[in-house]
Amino acid sequence: MKTLQFFLYFLLLLMVATSCREDQLVVPTEYEIIGDENPDSEIRGFYLVNEGNMGSNKCTLDFYDYRTGLYSRNFYAEKNPNVIKELGDVGNDIGIYGSKLYVVVNCSHKVEILDARSGLRLGQVDIPNCRYVRFHRGNAYVSSYVGPVLIDPDAPKGAVYEVDTASFAIKRKVSVGYQPEEMEIIDDYMYVANSGGYRAPDYDNTVSVIQMVDFKQVQQIPVGINLHRLKKDRYNKLWVTSRGDYQYRPSRLYVMQKKLGYNQMVVTDTIPVACSNMAFFGDYMYYYATEWNNYTASNAISYGVIDIRTKEIIFDNFITDGTEKEITIPYGIAVHPETGDIFVTDAKNYVSSGTLYCFSPDGHKKWSVRTGDIPAHITFLTK
Repeated sequence: MKTLQFFLYFLLLLMVATSCREDQLVVPTEYEIIGDENPDSEIRGFYLVNEGNMGSNKCTLDFYDYRTGLYSRNFYAEKNPNVIKELGDVGNDIGIYGSKLYVVVNCSHKVEILDARSGLRLGQVDIPNCRYVRFHRGNAYVSSYVGPVLIDPDAPKGAVYEVDTASFAIKRKVSVGYQPEEMEIIDDYMYVANSGGYRAPDYDNTVSVIQMVDFKQVQQIPVGINLHRLKKDRYNKLWVTSRGDYQYRPSRLYVMQKKLGYNQMVVTDTIPVACSNMAFFGDYMYYYATEWNNYTASNAISYGVIDIRTKEIIFDNFITDGTEKEITIPYGIAVHPETGDIFVTDAKNYVSSGTLYCFSPDGHKKWSVRTGDIPAHITFLTK
Protein backbone atom coordinates (compact mmCIF):
# COMPACT_ATOMS: atom_id res chain seq x y z
CA MET A 1 0.00 0.00 0.00
CA LYS A 2 2.84 2.36 0.92
CA THR A 3 4.50 1.56 -2.41
CA LEU A 4 1.34 2.51 -4.29
CA GLN A 5 1.01 5.75 -2.30
CA PHE A 6 4.64 6.63 -3.01
CA PHE A 7 4.16 5.92 -6.73
CA LEU A 8 1.05 8.12 -6.89
CA TYR A 9 2.83 10.89 -4.99
CA PHE A 10 5.82 10.67 -7.35
CA LEU A 11 3.51 10.73 -10.39
CA LEU A 12 1.77 13.84 -9.05
CA LEU A 13 5.09 15.61 -8.53
CA LEU A 14 6.18 14.63 -12.04
CA MET A 15 2.99 16.02 -13.56
CA VAL A 16 3.36 19.31 -11.66
CA ALA A 17 7.01 19.62 -12.68
CA THR A 18 6.20 18.87 -16.32
CA SER A 19 3.36 21.38 -16.30
CA CYS A 20 5.62 24.05 -14.82
CA ARG A 21 8.32 23.29 -17.38
CA GLU A 22 5.89 23.59 -20.27
CA ASP A 23 4.58 26.88 -18.87
CA GLN A 24 8.13 28.23 -18.72
CA LEU A 25 8.91 27.15 -22.26
CA VAL A 26 5.97 29.01 -23.79
CA VAL A 27 7.02 32.62 -24.37
CA PRO A 28 4.00 34.88 -23.81
CA THR A 29 2.90 37.38 -26.43
CA GLU A 30 3.87 40.98 -25.76
CA TYR A 31 1.40 43.75 -26.56
CA GLU A 32 2.01 47.41 -27.27
CA ILE A 33 -0.53 50.14 -27.94
CA ILE A 34 0.27 52.03 -31.14
CA GLY A 35 -3.01 53.91 -31.51
CA ASP A 36 -3.02 54.18 -35.32
CA GLU A 37 -6.48 52.64 -35.65
CA ASN A 38 -8.32 52.39 -38.95
CA PRO A 39 -11.30 50.08 -38.30
CA ASP A 40 -13.11 51.03 -41.52
CA SER A 41 -10.22 49.96 -43.75
CA GLU A 42 -10.42 46.82 -45.84
CA ILE A 43 -6.98 46.05 -44.42
CA ARG A 44 -7.48 44.40 -41.04
CA GLY A 45 -3.78 44.40 -40.20
CA PHE A 46 -0.42 43.02 -41.22
CA TYR A 47 1.98 40.26 -40.24
CA LEU A 48 5.71 40.84 -39.86
CA VAL A 49 8.12 37.92 -39.83
CA ASN A 50 11.39 38.42 -37.95
CA GLU A 51 14.12 36.31 -39.51
CA GLY A 52 16.24 35.72 -36.40
CA ASN A 53 19.99 35.27 -36.74
CA MET A 54 21.05 32.08 -38.53
CA GLY A 55 21.48 29.20 -36.11
CA SER A 56 19.57 30.91 -33.29
CA ASN A 57 16.15 29.33 -33.99
CA LYS A 58 14.54 32.73 -33.31
CA CYS A 59 12.18 33.25 -36.24
CA THR A 60 9.11 34.98 -34.79
CA LEU A 61 5.83 36.52 -35.95
CA ASP A 62 4.36 39.91 -35.04
CA PHE A 63 0.90 41.26 -35.92
CA TYR A 64 -0.51 44.76 -36.04
CA ASP A 65 -4.29 45.10 -35.76
CA TYR A 66 -5.82 48.22 -37.35
CA ARG A 67 -9.11 47.61 -35.53
CA THR A 68 -7.57 48.01 -32.08
CA GLY A 69 -4.28 49.81 -32.70
CA LEU A 70 -2.56 46.97 -30.84
CA TYR A 71 0.82 45.53 -31.84
CA SER A 72 1.32 41.86 -30.87
CA ARG A 73 4.94 40.77 -30.61
CA ASN A 74 5.95 37.11 -30.92
CA PHE A 75 2.45 35.61 -30.78
CA TYR A 76 3.20 32.24 -32.44
CA ALA A 77 4.47 30.43 -29.35
CA GLU A 78 1.45 31.32 -27.23
CA LYS A 79 -0.96 30.42 -30.03
CA ASN A 80 0.82 27.12 -30.69
CA PRO A 81 2.30 25.96 -27.36
CA ASN A 82 2.77 22.35 -28.45
CA VAL A 83 4.98 23.11 -31.46
CA ILE A 84 8.57 22.12 -30.71
CA LYS A 85 11.17 24.81 -31.52
CA GLU A 86 8.32 27.13 -32.51
CA LEU A 87 8.71 28.61 -36.02
CA GLY A 88 12.34 27.62 -36.56
CA ASP A 89 15.54 29.02 -38.02
CA VAL A 90 15.51 32.08 -40.33
CA GLY A 91 12.14 33.26 -41.62
CA ASN A 92 12.83 34.23 -45.21
CA ASP A 93 9.39 35.15 -46.60
CA ILE A 94 5.71 35.43 -45.76
CA GLY A 95 2.48 35.53 -47.76
CA ILE A 96 -1.28 35.13 -47.49
CA TYR A 97 -3.37 33.16 -49.95
CA GLY A 98 -7.05 32.63 -49.26
CA SER A 99 -7.49 31.90 -45.57
CA LYS A 100 -3.94 30.68 -44.99
CA LEU A 101 -0.69 32.35 -43.96
CA TYR A 102 2.56 30.89 -45.31
CA VAL A 103 5.91 31.42 -43.58
CA VAL A 104 9.05 30.25 -45.42
CA VAL A 105 11.63 29.13 -42.85
CA ASN A 106 14.88 28.87 -44.76
CA CYS A 107 17.36 27.00 -42.55
CA SER A 108 14.65 24.79 -41.05
CA HIS A 109 13.86 23.67 -44.62
CA LYS A 110 10.11 24.07 -44.33
CA VAL A 111 7.09 26.23 -45.05
CA GLU A 112 4.85 26.70 -42.01
CA ILE A 113 1.14 27.10 -42.81
CA LEU A 114 -1.16 28.92 -40.38
CA ASP A 115 -4.74 30.05 -40.29
CA ALA A 116 -4.47 33.69 -41.38
CA ARG A 117 -7.15 34.88 -38.92
CA SER A 118 -6.23 33.02 -35.76
CA GLY A 119 -2.54 32.28 -36.23
CA LEU A 120 -3.10 28.61 -35.39
CA ARG A 121 -0.76 26.16 -37.11
CA LEU A 122 -2.33 23.99 -39.82
CA GLY A 123 0.71 22.10 -41.05
CA GLN A 124 4.03 22.33 -42.81
CA VAL A 125 5.66 21.44 -46.12
CA ASP A 126 9.27 20.23 -46.10
CA ILE A 127 11.32 21.93 -48.82
CA PRO A 128 15.13 22.05 -48.68
CA ASN A 129 16.76 25.47 -48.27
CA CYS A 130 13.52 27.23 -49.24
CA ARG A 131 13.56 30.94 -50.04
CA TYR A 132 10.39 32.70 -51.30
CA VAL A 133 6.72 31.93 -51.91
CA ARG A 134 4.20 33.07 -54.56
CA PHE A 135 0.67 31.89 -55.41
CA HIS A 136 -1.24 31.05 -58.59
CA ARG A 137 -4.47 29.19 -59.32
CA GLY A 138 -4.76 27.21 -56.10
CA ASN A 139 -1.07 26.47 -55.72
CA ALA A 140 1.83 27.87 -53.74
CA TYR A 141 5.21 28.09 -55.46
CA VAL A 142 8.38 28.00 -53.40
CA SER A 143 11.89 28.71 -54.66
CA SER A 144 14.64 26.51 -53.24
CA TYR A 145 18.42 26.39 -53.33
CA VAL A 146 17.98 22.55 -53.10
CA GLY A 147 21.48 22.01 -51.72
CA PRO A 148 22.62 22.53 -48.11
CA VAL A 149 23.29 25.96 -46.60
CA LEU A 150 26.90 26.04 -47.73
CA ILE A 151 29.18 28.08 -50.00
CA ASP A 152 30.10 25.51 -52.65
CA PRO A 153 31.32 26.07 -56.22
CA ASP A 154 29.76 22.71 -57.06
CA ALA A 155 26.38 23.55 -55.51
CA PRO A 156 23.47 22.03 -57.46
CA LYS A 157 21.00 24.00 -59.50
CA GLY A 158 17.97 25.28 -57.65
CA ALA A 159 14.31 24.51 -58.16
CA VAL A 160 10.76 25.77 -57.76
CA TYR A 161 8.27 23.50 -55.97
CA GLU A 162 4.54 23.51 -56.65
CA VAL A 163 2.44 22.90 -53.51
CA ASP A 164 -1.30 22.24 -53.39
CA THR A 165 -2.80 24.79 -50.98
CA ALA A 166 -5.62 22.43 -49.97
CA SER A 167 -3.67 19.24 -49.21
CA PHE A 168 -0.20 20.79 -48.61
CA ALA A 169 1.21 18.10 -50.91
CA ILE A 170 4.10 18.79 -53.28
CA LYS A 171 2.76 18.27 -56.79
CA ARG A 172 5.60 19.17 -59.13
CA LYS A 173 9.16 20.45 -59.18
CA VAL A 174 11.17 22.18 -61.89
CA SER A 175 14.90 22.90 -61.99
CA VAL A 176 15.98 26.49 -62.67
CA GLY A 177 19.26 28.38 -62.28
CA TYR A 178 21.64 28.43 -59.34
CA GLN A 179 20.32 29.57 -55.95
CA PRO A 180 16.97 31.05 -57.10
CA GLU A 181 15.40 33.90 -55.15
CA GLU A 182 12.19 35.87 -55.80
CA MET A 183 9.57 34.97 -58.42
CA GLU A 184 6.59 36.52 -60.20
CA ILE A 185 3.87 35.12 -62.47
CA ILE A 186 2.54 36.97 -65.52
CA ASP A 187 0.25 35.45 -68.17
CA ASP A 188 0.87 31.84 -67.07
CA TYR A 189 4.64 32.28 -67.10
CA MET A 190 6.78 32.38 -63.99
CA TYR A 191 9.97 34.45 -63.84
CA VAL A 192 12.65 33.46 -61.33
CA ALA A 193 15.70 35.51 -60.30
CA ASN A 194 18.77 33.27 -60.08
CA SER A 195 21.62 34.45 -57.84
CA GLY A 196 24.34 31.80 -57.86
CA GLY A 197 25.31 33.16 -54.45
CA TYR A 198 26.84 29.89 -53.28
CA ARG A 199 29.14 29.85 -56.30
CA ALA A 200 30.80 33.26 -55.83
CA PRO A 201 32.60 34.71 -57.69
CA ASP A 202 30.97 32.66 -60.47
CA TYR A 203 27.49 34.09 -59.92
CA ASP A 204 24.46 33.23 -62.00
CA ASN A 205 23.12 36.13 -64.08
CA THR A 206 19.82 34.84 -65.45
CA VAL A 207 16.08 35.03 -64.99
CA SER A 208 14.47 31.63 -65.58
CA VAL A 209 11.17 31.49 -67.47
CA ILE A 210 8.80 28.67 -66.52
CA GLN A 211 5.76 27.73 -68.59
CA MET A 212 3.13 27.11 -65.92
CA VAL A 213 0.95 24.67 -67.86
CA ASP A 214 3.74 22.13 -68.39
CA PHE A 215 5.80 23.44 -65.46
CA LYS A 216 8.98 23.45 -67.52
CA GLN A 217 11.80 25.93 -67.81
CA VAL A 218 11.61 27.24 -71.37
CA GLN A 219 14.15 30.06 -71.29
CA GLN A 220 16.91 31.72 -69.28
CA ILE A 221 17.33 35.45 -69.88
CA PRO A 222 20.72 37.06 -69.06
CA VAL A 223 20.16 40.13 -66.85
CA GLY A 224 22.86 40.81 -64.24
CA ILE A 225 25.01 38.93 -61.74
CA ASN A 226 23.80 37.78 -58.33
CA LEU A 227 20.11 38.57 -58.84
CA HIS A 228 17.78 38.82 -55.86
CA ARG A 229 14.51 40.78 -55.92
CA LEU A 230 12.03 40.33 -58.76
CA LYS A 231 8.68 42.14 -58.53
CA LYS A 232 6.01 43.12 -61.02
CA ASP A 233 4.33 46.52 -61.16
CA ARG A 234 0.76 47.42 -62.11
CA TYR A 235 1.72 47.44 -65.81
CA ASN A 236 3.23 43.93 -65.69
CA LYS A 237 6.78 45.17 -65.99
CA LEU A 238 9.36 43.25 -63.97
CA TRP A 239 11.82 45.06 -61.72
CA VAL A 240 14.90 42.96 -60.98
CA THR A 241 17.77 43.73 -58.62
CA SER A 242 21.38 42.65 -58.92
CA ARG A 243 23.51 42.60 -55.77
CA GLY A 244 26.72 42.79 -57.79
CA ASP A 245 29.90 41.22 -56.43
CA TYR A 246 30.19 43.46 -53.33
CA GLN A 247 33.40 44.99 -54.59
CA TYR A 248 33.96 45.83 -58.24
CA ARG A 249 30.53 45.37 -59.82
CA PRO A 250 27.89 47.48 -58.07
CA SER A 251 24.27 46.69 -57.34
CA ARG A 252 21.91 47.62 -60.17
CA LEU A 253 18.18 47.75 -60.94
CA TYR A 254 16.84 46.33 -64.21
CA VAL A 255 13.46 46.62 -65.93
CA MET A 256 12.04 43.83 -68.08
CA GLN A 257 8.91 43.97 -70.22
CA LYS A 258 7.38 42.64 -73.41
CA LYS A 259 8.25 44.90 -76.31
CA LEU A 260 5.68 45.61 -79.03
CA GLY A 261 5.53 42.66 -81.40
CA TYR A 262 7.37 40.33 -79.03
CA ASN A 263 5.86 37.71 -76.74
CA GLN A 264 8.95 37.36 -74.57
CA MET A 265 10.30 39.48 -71.74
CA VAL A 266 13.45 41.43 -72.53
CA VAL A 267 15.62 43.79 -70.52
CA THR A 268 14.63 47.31 -71.61
CA ASP A 269 16.30 49.50 -68.99
CA THR A 270 19.21 49.52 -66.57
CA ILE A 271 18.79 52.05 -63.79
CA PRO A 272 22.16 52.96 -62.22
CA VAL A 273 21.10 52.75 -58.58
CA ALA A 274 21.67 50.24 -55.84
CA CYS A 275 18.45 48.54 -54.69
CA SER A 276 18.08 46.03 -51.87
CA ASN A 277 14.29 45.91 -51.79
CA MET A 278 11.25 47.73 -53.19
CA ALA A 279 7.52 48.21 -52.79
CA PHE A 280 4.94 49.66 -55.20
CA PHE A 281 2.11 52.09 -54.60
CA GLY A 282 0.23 53.42 -57.64
CA ASP A 283 2.79 54.66 -60.16
CA TYR A 284 5.62 54.88 -57.66
CA MET A 285 8.24 52.45 -56.50
CA TYR A 286 9.77 53.02 -53.08
CA TYR A 287 13.17 51.45 -52.55
CA TYR A 288 16.12 51.37 -50.21
CA ALA A 289 19.66 50.10 -50.63
CA THR A 290 22.04 48.64 -48.10
CA GLU A 291 25.00 48.05 -50.39
CA TRP A 292 27.88 46.22 -48.75
CA ASN A 293 31.42 46.68 -50.09
CA ASN A 294 34.10 44.13 -49.20
CA TYR A 295 36.87 46.64 -49.95
CA THR A 296 35.64 49.34 -47.58
CA ALA A 297 33.98 46.86 -45.17
CA SER A 298 30.99 49.18 -44.87
CA ASN A 299 27.43 49.71 -46.11
CA ALA A 300 26.27 52.53 -48.35
CA ILE A 301 22.64 53.22 -47.40
CA SER A 302 20.17 55.13 -49.55
CA TYR A 303 16.42 55.59 -50.12
CA GLY A 304 14.49 56.74 -53.16
CA VAL A 305 11.31 56.87 -55.23
CA ILE A 306 11.02 55.95 -58.93
CA ASP A 307 8.16 56.82 -61.27
CA ILE A 308 7.47 53.42 -62.85
CA ARG A 309 6.04 55.06 -66.00
CA THR A 310 9.13 57.10 -66.85
CA LYS A 311 11.62 54.93 -64.89
CA GLU A 312 13.13 58.12 -63.47
CA ILE A 313 14.17 58.77 -59.88
CA ILE A 314 11.86 61.55 -58.67
CA PHE A 315 12.95 61.67 -55.01
CA ASP A 316 16.31 60.62 -53.62
CA ASN A 317 14.81 60.02 -50.16
CA PHE A 318 11.22 59.23 -49.24
CA ILE A 319 11.96 59.96 -45.56
CA THR A 320 11.65 63.73 -45.25
CA ASP A 321 11.91 64.43 -41.52
CA GLY A 322 15.44 63.18 -40.88
CA THR A 323 14.34 59.92 -39.24
CA GLU A 324 16.63 57.92 -41.54
CA LYS A 325 19.44 58.91 -39.15
CA GLU A 326 17.81 56.64 -36.55
CA ILE A 327 17.84 53.61 -38.86
CA THR A 328 20.97 51.47 -38.65
CA ILE A 329 20.30 48.76 -41.27
CA PRO A 330 17.11 49.05 -43.37
CA TYR A 331 16.03 45.46 -43.97
CA GLY A 332 12.44 45.42 -45.19
CA ILE A 333 9.90 47.68 -46.88
CA ALA A 334 6.16 47.65 -47.54
CA VAL A 335 3.46 50.17 -48.43
CA HIS A 336 -0.08 50.09 -47.07
CA PRO A 337 -2.25 49.33 -50.14
CA GLU A 338 -4.94 51.89 -49.15
CA THR A 339 -3.31 54.72 -47.22
CA GLY A 340 0.12 54.74 -48.83
CA ASP A 341 1.84 54.62 -45.42
CA ILE A 342 5.42 53.39 -45.84
CA PHE A 343 6.90 50.75 -43.53
CA VAL A 344 10.64 50.30 -43.11
CA THR A 345 12.25 47.74 -40.79
CA ASP A 346 15.60 48.18 -39.08
CA ALA A 347 17.71 45.08 -38.35
CA LYS A 348 20.03 47.06 -36.00
CA ASN A 349 22.97 44.75 -35.15
CA TYR A 350 21.31 41.53 -36.43
CA VAL A 351 21.37 39.83 -33.00
CA SER A 352 18.94 41.87 -30.88
CA SER A 353 15.48 43.36 -31.27
CA GLY A 354 14.85 45.46 -34.37
CA THR A 355 12.47 48.33 -35.04
CA LEU A 356 9.52 48.85 -37.38
CA TYR A 357 8.96 52.40 -38.61
CA CYS A 358 5.74 53.73 -40.13
CA PHE A 359 5.95 56.86 -42.31
CA SER A 360 3.13 58.90 -43.78
CA PRO A 361 3.06 59.27 -47.59
CA ASP A 362 4.80 62.64 -47.22
CA GLY A 363 7.71 60.95 -45.43
CA HIS A 364 7.10 61.93 -41.81
CA LYS A 365 7.41 59.35 -39.05
CA LYS A 366 4.02 58.38 -37.61
CA TRP A 367 5.17 55.74 -35.14
CA SER A 368 7.75 53.06 -34.45
CA VAL A 369 7.73 49.86 -32.43
CA ARG A 370 10.18 47.26 -31.17
CA THR A 371 10.12 43.96 -33.09
CA GLY A 372 11.86 40.60 -32.93
CA ASP A 373 15.37 39.99 -34.23
CA ILE A 374 15.93 41.04 -37.87
CA PRO A 375 12.45 42.22 -38.90
CA ALA A 376 12.17 41.59 -42.61
CA HIS A 377 8.97 40.66 -44.46
CA ILE A 378 5.43 42.05 -44.27
CA THR A 379 2.12 40.82 -45.66
CA PHE A 380 -1.25 42.54 -45.28
CA LEU A 381 -4.40 40.79 -44.03
CA THR A 382 -7.72 41.91 -45.53
CA LYS A 383 -11.13 41.70 -43.87
